[in-house]
Amino acid sequence: MTERCDLLLTNLHAATMDPSIPGGYGAVEDAAVAVTGGRIVWIGPRRELPECTADRVIDGEGQWLTPGLVDCHTHLVYGGHRASEFARRLGGESYEEVARSGGGILSTVRATRAASAEQLYHAAEPRLRALLAEGVTTLEVKSGYGLELDTELKQLRTARRLAQHYPVDIVTTCLAAHALPPEYDGRADEYIDLVCEEILPAVAREQLADAVDMFCESIAFSVEQCQRVIDCARELDLPVKAHAEQLSSSGATSMAAQAGALSVDHIEYITDMDVAAMAENGTVAVLLPGAFYTLRETRVPPVDKLRASGVSIALSTDLNPGSCPIASLRLMMNMGCNLFGLTPAEALAGVTRSAARALGLCCSRGVLRAGLRADMVLWPMETPDQLAYEYGALKPAAIFFGGQNVTAG
Repeated sequence: MTERCDLLLTNLHAATMDPSIPGGYGAVEDAAVAVTGGRIVWIGPRRELPECTADRVIDGEGQWLTPGLVDCHTHLVYGGHRASEFARRLGGESYEEVARSGGGILSTVRATRAASAEQLYHAAEPRLRALLAEGVTTLEVKSGYGLELDTELKQLRTARRLAQHYPVDIVTTCLAAHALPPEYDGRADEYIDLVCEEILPAVAREQLADAVDMFCESIAFSVEQCQRVIDCARELDLPVKAHAEQLSSSGATSMAAQAGALSVDHIEYITDMDVAAMAENGTVAVLLPGAFYTLRETRVPPVDKLRASGVSIALSTDLNPGSCPIASLRLMMNMGCNLFGLTPAEALAGVTRSAARALGLCCSRGVLRAGLRADMVLWPMETPDQLAYEYGALKPAAIFFGGQNVTAG
């Protein structure tokens, strides 16, 4: 460590989430953290802190420090809302029935196509602020409500613009293979031609996406069609992700994992073969309990099998206007425990270390360790278990983005 640092935090406990430190939280009690140039340069027990001076010193007052939270699956930028569909589902219609009658994703596609970039930006702001207030410092935003070139680009540009004006890193993902647009009704293969020959190459030329995603499901695209999208993404040197096994078992998870997918998300219907493929290829399982809750699903992801196979388990909001209009990653932690059987430590790992891995960012964030970004959250709590247990009243005492205190208010 250098003899001088930009920021020194002392008199705190650190839930480092470093798997090399024993215990689920990688806890270091009575810790100190030194930051220089936006990165952690030293972390450990306070009694072992080397002699140094700091431009800023913060007394943690015995509170707990965690990595900044990572929301690794959102559809933050979209037009309109689907409150009427919420009422329809409460009246007995299924998600599939609503989608097949012209609602669902296509309803949001119409609203997003009609909205200007400025309207999309301002509509996304309150959702983004809600996540940031909970300690989110890295966020993924997908397109997929354009389903044609101009609107897909509009969504991705809007996401990048948000990152320029708020203290958050935004990872963008092109999800053009999200649904079949109405103008291609009955011509799914031709739409995949458009995705592979026009949309993805244009997105790559403008460097607007960090990854490519696809929805492999009976109401979306087949395994064979999604394989074409994967092949195109790989030719463009873009990592892939997949929505798969949410409503049925298709084998898409194994296909995506074998192609080296960063993550496969939803996965309520994965098989033992899928789990083995994810474990073998290092693909992260992203659980989305908010969608499970909103759609009142009953098929629970096989967490025990994922855990036993050593598959990294992430949690995310899936923030979107249809199946999860909930802008709270903290609530997802509670749901992950209560609905899916995660431990509180697994839930925190799911929104830090594993979520960073799901975005291909595990070498830069998600853990409190020397050399990594100083994205950190200080919490007024007695134990890290409170983060998954208590929702609403427990707020961050301080949020640091790249070592800068960005706490609102």
